[in-house]
Amino acid sequence: MDAILDDFTRNWPIYCSIPIVAALIGYVTKLLAIRMMFAPLEFAGIKPFLGWQGIVPKRAARMAGIACDTMTRQLIRPSDVVNRLDPERIAREIEKPLLAAAEEIVRDIAAEYQPGLWESLPDRVQRMVISRVQAEAPKMVAEVMATIKRDVDSVFDLKDMVVTSLVKDKALLNRIFQEAGRKEFRFIAHSGIYFGGLIGVVQMVVWVLFKVPIIMPLFGLFIGWFTDWLALKMIFHPKQPVRYFGLFEWQGLFLKRRAEVSEAYAELIAKEIITPHNVIEAVLRGPLSDKVLALIQRQVDLELSRHASVAKPLVVLAVGGKRYQTMKLRISEQIMARLPETMRYIEDYAEDAMDIRNLLVHKMKELDAEEFEGLLRPAFQQDEWILILTGALLGGLVGELQVQAVLLLTP
Repeated sequence: MDAILDDFTRNWPIYCSIPIVAALIGYVTKLLAIRMMFAPLEFAGIKPFLGWQGIVPKRAARMAGIACDTMTRQLIRPSDVVNRLDPERIAREIEKPLLAAAEEIVRDIAAEYQPGLWESLPDRVQRMVISRVQAEAPKMVAEVMATIKRDVDSVFDLKDMVVTSLVKDKALLNRIFQEAGRKEFRFIAHSGIYFGGLIGVVQMVVWVLFKVPIIMPLFGLFIGWFTDWLALKMIFHPKQPVRYFGLFEWQGLFLKRRAEVSEAYAELIAKEIITPHNVIEAVLRGPLSDKVLALIQRQVDLELSRHASVAKPLVVLAVGGKRYQTMKLRISEQIMARLPETMRYIEDYAEDAMDIRNLLVHKMKELDAEEFEGLLRPAFQQDEWILILTGALLGGLVGELQVQAVLLLTP
């Protein structure tokens, strides 16, 4: 024992550096693990194996699908988004740009299908035709919107909209997980210092007592693995507050701050993903947009039948039955083509009416612990073993360098 104490007295600065290096191993491996989750956005290196791509961007489609499943199954449905919009209010909001669009459509279609006849009409008659169409255009848009609301699932694929947005913008997908788990990632990094330092004290004692070279890399390996594993456990477990040894209470960090997470998550989703612009684009240009076009066609047909019942036979005679059907389709397509630009005028109203942020916050409060955990857990579950293994291997490597340094510096 005297020899051990004498050795420690002579070499204490070197031995005391062991817990410090252990804390550094814990901290650096955590920082690296977190970075490997999100960066780089695209594969860096030589494909297929020599290189790395962040786990979340690499699994973008699956990650987006998981995030979207939680969002659309438990938090928000297409009807929640669209049913808050008032068709009459929308018609009023877009009336001015719609009137201009209606005039262009009338002139384009008339010039295309009856160029000689349209140009020969007096300006007064042309204005009368245009005015009649303009008078009906807002009503038609309101009716189309009302029809969409009655069967929103047939024309609005919310999941496709969300997944498409996230897969296209991998940085945004990263931000969803990073925003939700901002403090948890910071805890993981800092926990590496504390846990690594504590294990390093044990490592120092074992080295002083036995001086077996394999101890250092083994402890480094253990520090890298155990601190990663423990930090992940402490984020999500236990789901309810539990008192340990009668001294302190602990609840999984992510679940403990669900109110704060809900606010940040809802803000990001409302500002970046489920926005009026994205919803309008999804309805008018998404995978179900052909059904919206069919709705517009039916409404155009209804309006033509309602206001041209007497003139319709003459129109059909003038342009031909087949061309009359083609003309109706062209009118519908022209309306559809101009709607995205026209609907831009309702975005401020739609943002207030949909109130996605507060809706999400309210719904997130109703989630149970398992469901709430699903907001962030997929980011860790997907290939988390790679992160833990990387931490362990790095820890072992640093431990080997450490033992070589200690052997070199101690007599």
